[in-house]
Amino acid sequence: MAETLWNKGKGATDLVEEFTVGNDRTLDMRLAEYDVKGSMAHIRMLESIGLLKKEELERLLAGLEEIQDEIRSGKFGLEDDVEDIHSQVELLLTRRLGEIGKKIHSGRSRNDQVLVDIKLFLKDEVKKFRDEVLGLFNLLQNLSEKYKDVLLPGYTHGQIAMPSSFGLWLGAYAEALADDMYMLHGAYMVTDQNPLGSAAGYGSSFPLYREMTTELLGFGSMEYNSVAAQLSRGRTERAVASAMGAIALTINKFASDCCMYMCPNYGFISFPDELTTGSSIMPHKKNPDVWEMIRGNCNRILSTENEISLLCSNMPHGYHRDFQLLKDILFPAIEMLHKCIFMTGYMAENMKVHEHILDSPLYEYLFTVEEVNRRVLSGMPFRDAYKAVGIEVNNGTFRYRGNSPDTADDTVTAGKAPEAKDLHHTHTGSIGNLATEKIKEKMQKASEWIK
Repeated sequence: MAETLWNKGKGATDLVEEFTVGNDRTLDMRLAEYDVKGSMAHIRMLESIGLLKKEELERLLAGLEEIQDEIRSGKFGLEDDVEDIHSQVELLLTRRLGEIGKKIHSGRSRNDQVLVDIKLFLKDEVKKFRDEVLGLFNLLQNLSEKYKDVLLPGYTHGQIAMPSSFGLWLGAYAEALADDMYMLHGAYMVTDQNPLGSAAGYGSSFPLYREMTTELLGFGSMEYNSVAAQLSRGRTERAVASAMGAIALTINKFASDCCMYMCPNYGFISFPDELTTGSSIMPHKKNPDVWEMIRGNCNRILSTENEISLLCSNMPHGYHRDFQLLKDILFPAIEMLHKCIFMTGYMAENMKVHEHILDSPLYEYLFTVEEVNRRVLSGMPFRDAYKAVGIEVNNGTFRYRGNSPDTADDTVTAGKAPEAKDLHHTHTGSIGNLATEKIKEKMQKASEWIK
């Protein structure tokens, strides 16, 4: 039976204990360093209000620093009969320092202790996501500029629609990541609030100096109302999961595009053999397994927010043991998203873009809108131009005559598609004006929230 700090003389049976603890011991190891950090701030505050003597504080800080070094060196672990990370830290201090080790819990509950640990952990994870998203953003922008003049067919409803370019396609996902960065900012703001001092949700009769722990722990603000602090359990995780879902959706769609584009029926891109997999029966196959796993795992990450919402609904305010399951839901999703972002960048770096795709007769109708617009620029009303080109398409006589309004009707572009520079798309965000620098400025504004 595990040793618990809250044991009052009668313990739970092993069966109950195994069921209620679940994976918590394993998942708690990710919070170990943050638990020590929170305790250091807490005891400094206790000394400032007279609940610890200066020499006691110094001994406790030295003991916590020793535990922190053990965590960082991989020498720290939960003993078999210890319930959680919080218990392990306090019990180690008590063994090593004696009775003063029991003083570190004055003025707090495991409820606000867990909240602090999780918020500090999630703050760091959101910062990591920020840096990883910025790295992927920069890669996509560079690729967008590199291939800005390589044309690509655009699709709507899965049907050939209008000319696009690799620059436009890659730049679109870069800008989508800038939007995702706003979501990360929102999650960071929700997370960056100190709950320490809210205790079990109703504060404490000790004269706690919460402003001090807020500053010591590097929080931007505190959760002022002690009940509201406890209400943040689940809300914080859901906010982070929502931001993660935004990133996952962007990567998911990019992975889906890549799966489709590398199919020989499209043949727009390819990857080195070592980044694809083969078939057990078909020797010609080059399967997009990496992209499919990115796509599938991102779908799972997208479900995280909903799972958290379902777990946390229908509970009155205050702590409930259900909240322990949040770590089971969120922590694996965090780890997987880090991997998906990395693998997306790795694959994109090794992507080969195929040129002259539009020379194929498959795409002869890709320029119908260009031809309509050419005739409009020559003075023909739009509806008349649209109807005339539609009739030519139906009769099998359509030929794209170039995008200049003074092009003679009997000249055609035969056997070769126009170059990107010949399409004369000039407006912001079009093939000829990718607005790369503007998108970069957008991302800079979206990502400047971490001090």
